[in-house]
Amino acid sequence: MAVLTSSSQNLQVHRFPQDHYIDSLRWLPQLSAFHRHIILAAFDSESSTSSLQILNSSNSSSNPPELTFQSSLTTPSRITSLTTSQNPNKPLIAASTFSGSLLLYTADLVNGSLEFVDSVDEKGFHLGRVNGIDVSENGSEFVSVGEDGRINWVSFVGGGLSTRKVFDSNGLVSYGAVKWASPVEFVSGGLGFGLQWWDQRRPGGPVSQFKANWTRGTTSGIVHSIDIHPSRKHTCLAGGSSGTVFAWDLRWQQQPIMLSGVGTSDLSALSPSESDVWEVQYDNYTTSSNYRNVSESRVLPAMICSEDGILAVIEQGEEPVELLAEPCAINSFDIDRQNPSDIVCSLEWESIAILTRS
Repeated sequence: MAVLTSSSQNLQVHRFPQDHYIDSLRWLPQLSAFHRHIILAAFDSESSTSSLQILNSSNSSSNPPELTFQSSLTTPSRITSLTTSQNPNKPLIAASTFSGSLLLYTADLVNGSLEFVDSVDEKGFHLGRVNGIDVSENGSEFVSVGEDGRINWVSFVGGGLSTRKVFDSNGLVSYGAVKWASPVEFVSGGLGFGLQWWDQRRPGGPVSQFKANWTRGTTSGIVHSIDIHPSRKHTCLAGGSSGTVFAWDLRWQQQPIMLSGVGTSDLSALSPSESDVWEVQYDNYTTSSNYRNVSESRVLPAMICSEDGILAVIEQGEEPVELLAEPCAINSFDIDRQNPSDIVCSLEWESIAILTRS
């Protein structure tokens, strides 16, 4: 494993213990500089109940942040994935579940309340766990992937949800993550570190596929998370098993750009994690000062969280920069889109951490 370098940034970390397990969390669009909201999926192991909760994060330059509970709604099943639209007034919140359903809510950020809108849980949507979900830029279309090998498109029109099956592998393939690339294109990922590029204008199957060959059959990895930068939609970032993080550039489809992974000897020294990478996101804060100077052929910096408790920034050809090293897993994190210096993450030991970089 890499010897992680410490961040040269001024980093403030604030931890907030919770009384429940946190499956996923996301920043909601910002109403003001001093009052922001977090949506989280909680699970109470004692009562075996799941819920969505809104927390208010208040902050000022002279005081540490405070995290205040505002509202909660019980969900019919435990949540596997969260995604939110960027409507600042009443953002949509979509949650996928272990039971194979999709739940849609709206958040009133003025009152800090949640309202149930609709759900998709009919037979034929997904059988078993929905592993990934993403919302389009316009906030009205969703795509979901499941361990059952199904991919579904969901549209929010006229106050309700309608669905359409995109693909069904009949159980031959299991998908672990999905991400929109454009209004009509998205990328899925799953077993074998495979990635598939789909175009709804060309139905029937993926228009392009990538399958890893660096493991030479010694391991069977899986992609857990995918991200696509809005300015470079030809490049897909993926994270998964064994600390693996790589980029797939459609212009050079069979030549992945490896950023991390203990299974690749030439990169083991630059791998911040040896275990599952649960989430990857491009880190716009790192590139904000020198974005124009980054070559088109170079992968933009990314942030990861992992099962072995690492939150770090990785950059092509550079030593990873550690932000957190916890004694427990970091299950989920999110970078604030409007203020990318701020990060929120959930820790396995029932707590939330808010990080501020300066």
